[in-house]
Amino acid sequence: MTTEIKLPFDKEYVSSFSQEMGEPAWLTTLRLEALEKVDTLPLPRPDKTKIDKWNFTQFEKHIVKSDDFASLNDLPEDVRALVDIESGDQNLYIQRNNRPSILSVSKELQEKGVIFVDIFTAAREHGDLLQQYFMNDGVKVDEHKLTALHAAFLNGGAFLYVPKNVELTSPIQSVFIHDEKEANMFNHVLVVAEDNSSITYVENYISTVDSAKGIFNIVTEVIAGTNAKVQYGAVDTLAKGTTAYVNRRGVAGRDARIEWALGLMNDGNTISENVTNLVGDGSFGDTKTVVVGRGEQVQNFTTKVVHFGKHSEGYILKHGVMKDKASSIFNGIGKIEHGATKSNAEQESRVLMLSEGARGDANPILLIDEDDVTAGHAASVGRVDPLQLYYLMSRGISKTEAERLIIHGFLAPVVNELPIEGVKNQLRAVIERKVK
Repeated sequence: MTTEIKLPFDKEYVSSFSQEMGEPAWLTTLRLEALEKVDTLPLPRPDKTKIDKWNFTQFEKHIVKSDDFASLNDLPEDVRALVDIESGDQNLYIQRNNRPSILSVSKELQEKGVIFVDIFTAAREHGDLLQQYFMNDGVKVDEHKLTALHAAFLNGGAFLYVPKNVELTSPIQSVFIHDEKEANMFNHVLVVAEDNSSITYVENYISTVDSAKGIFNIVTEVIAGTNAKVQYGAVDTLAKGTTAYVNRRGVAGRDARIEWALGLMNDGNTISENVTNLVGDGSFGDTKTVVVGRGEQVQNFTTKVVHFGKHSEGYILKHGVMKDKASSIFNGIGKIEHGATKSNAEQESRVLMLSEGARGDANPILLIDEDDVTAGHAASVGRVDPLQLYYLMSRGISKTEAERLIIHGFLAPVVNELPIEGVKNQLRAVIERKVK
């Protein structure tokens, strides 16, 4: 059953906006076709979380006007801490609300044929290449109402393309700043690593306002070719009052590796999907996720690895901390398709409860359609281990400090995976702020 909704912007607006941005005809057509599908497609149905009353569609502004930052020194203090301001040869994209503001691409990347641009520049200058990968093999436009909305109202994001046989050792970074309460983001990040390439990409979604009513419809697609390796790190810290749908999806070819390290720290209601499709034989997917919920926020996190290729390996590690009256569902799904012989699907989900009113559910699911495979799961929901607490307190550490140390240790497996020191420190600081 679908419910007809009245969108704030019609096809004339969408067409006009696309033309104003100089987009190729195929993207304008894709937007308009997606808009037509919004009414007929259902909302996604995250397990054990009702989202039919959440606002994903009603917003007053599709684009807010924002000034450029003249230099990195003009960035807000919280954002400056994330980037290496002193480096003169970095690879960095900064978006302010819906406006591309700063782009820095090293000479090394340019000489190697790497493309790193905002999504609008990609559409104008690399349209054929973008069309080849945009919402084709990863996320489909017509999966449900929110993917169609995303395609129709796309208003920001980045495109990163790494050619064959190019191995990059330095991380590439994007920072998406939300500093206007009326801003809404329909951001799309597309990372393509061609055969035998290697890339590390890290992004931040950061609100510098305390509260807002914005809608965030965020889609990421990672396409890893044969024997390619992609390390993808992200820290999301969107403000209280925001409603976020976040869909990060990877497609791994033969002998390819996609590794995710995700710090999901929003203060608003959030639906997060992270799916890795292991299409090629010998492909590898690893997802590490940490979450901290507080206040009365409602969140649902689904992590899924689907094995299509033989000898594929998929790993899921999720650690969450809940306090106050926060509620979170942690769904971990390992799916082995028929024919994916010798594959291995492993997952672990653990939730730490800090308050009587908090709720966290860990749901490990294994769906196996092949005999000659290995699979396993572990899940737990509980409070701080009294033995660990006693051990630390017996050595002169206060109860508050002992709990803090235990929580940081509990979340460390993901924090330590982030490759940029400023981002790693930011995640630690966010965790500190949210659990105190």
